[in-house]
Amino acid sequence: MAHTRKLASGRFQGIAKRGRVLIGTRTFDRRTDAQAWAERTELAAEGGVTVRAGKALVRELLPDWVKMRWRTVAPKTAQTDSELVRLMSPALGARSVGTVMPGEVERWLLYLRERHSQADGSLTRYRASLSAFFAWCMVEHRRADNPVTAAKLPSKLEPPEEMNPFTEDELSEVVDRIRRYSDVCADVALIAGWTGLRWGELRAVLASSEQQVPTPGLRVSRSQTEGGKVKVTKGRRARRVPLADVVLPAFRRASAGKAPDDLIFTGPRGGQLWHSSFVRASHWDEVAMGRRIHDLRHTAACLWLARGVDLGTVSAWMGHASVATTNRYLHFLGTVADQAGLERLNRPGGAHGAHADATVTAVGGSESASD
Repeated sequence: MAHTRKLASGRFQGIAKRGRVLIGTRTFDRRTDAQAWAERTELAAEGGVTVRAGKALVRELLPDWVKMRWRTVAPKTAQTDSELVRLMSPALGARSVGTVMPGEVERWLLYLRERHSQADGSLTRYRASLSAFFAWCMVEHRRADNPVTAAKLPSKLEPPEEMNPFTEDELSEVVDRIRRYSDVCADVALIAGWTGLRWGELRAVLASSEQQVPTPGLRVSRSQTEGGKVKVTKGRRARRVPLADVVLPAFRRASAGKAPDDLIFTGPRGGQLWHSSFVRASHWDEVAMGRRIHDLRHTAACLWLARGVDLGTVSAWMGHASVATTNRYLHFLGTVADQAGLERLNRPGGAHGAHADATVTAVGGSESASD
């Protein structure tokens, strides 16, 4: 039976046995941790976990697991998983996989934030990758549980992302300002602001994506992050986005003379779009009124809704997984009913105007009628 003993140093040693055979010992600062480890180790031994296999170090097994992942999961997932080798802390990497506890995983997540400046979203992804690694260790009978499932993410530091779309007039003004420096960048900004394409999608759209039937539009099925490979769009679904009349001249300039496999949208010098070169050539920081490039995508959704396009259609054009995601634009803009209601409130002859007087007179000829 699992038990502990206090050492001369003041720490506590967990002792795990199987019958009279010693399985192993481990020292902790707290007696409860020592007891929990001993009990978990004994249960693992009874459940068919190979204790010796669990003594392999995390840093020794990670490369083998990553090689397996490249053959069994999507490339983007495998790329994230492979980053664990580089981002593994010395302390967690030196632990045997069978003895890692949730607290050590939490300290590793803090290590990623403090030493590698990882954002909250990245911490979530790397936690998921580490969880997949320990799930594999369980399949390999190296341990009986997954310590990541009980490990909490650090509290978030980043404020929630706020959208700050352009109005139609502001978008036109920004495009005109950019055109003083680069016609190519101005056309890209205009098209992004009316199609809602993500930056990675803009970089990967081919000339063969143009569609004329039944109406002018683009079939969006590819995306490419800077430094990454071409992949499917976010959500893994192709979609069709409209090409409104306001952007057709710019689109014709961008696609002129392009072969079907050529990129439609290019940088100011004809190469592939890059964020840094676009910002520099367009003087974005000077002309964009404090907006981010991603706000061009938000702008498109708001322009469509303001023109009366229904929510379901906007959701499809944006490539959202559900209409609930698109709803946030309604919270930002207000609905058509909101606009109609406000117009009604502001209309001359309101509640206390001529119509109200006529109603009161018709009812009883007195201004003391019930409200």
